[in-house]
Amino acid sequence: MESSPGKTLIIAGLLIAALGAAIYFRDEIPFLRNFGRLPGDISIEKERFSFYFPVTTGIIISIILSLALYFFNRFR
Repeated sequence: MESSPGKTLIIAGLLIAALGAAIYFRDEIPFLRNFGRLPGDISIEKERFSFYFPVTTGIIISIILSLALYFFNRFR
């Protein structure tokens, strides 16, 4: 099957639009409500200092992107 740049751009655009909608409606979607504030994310707040490192969120995003790219390359 031949891959064309147009098809790739359409798929990428749809994925970006879906991601944008998920971010926009984050509070209305139950499983996205706590995304970014998961157990395992490091959050340190002091009087004049705050530090946030999303360890668990980063791992989940990495797994989702890895699966998406795997299926995209497999069925392309």
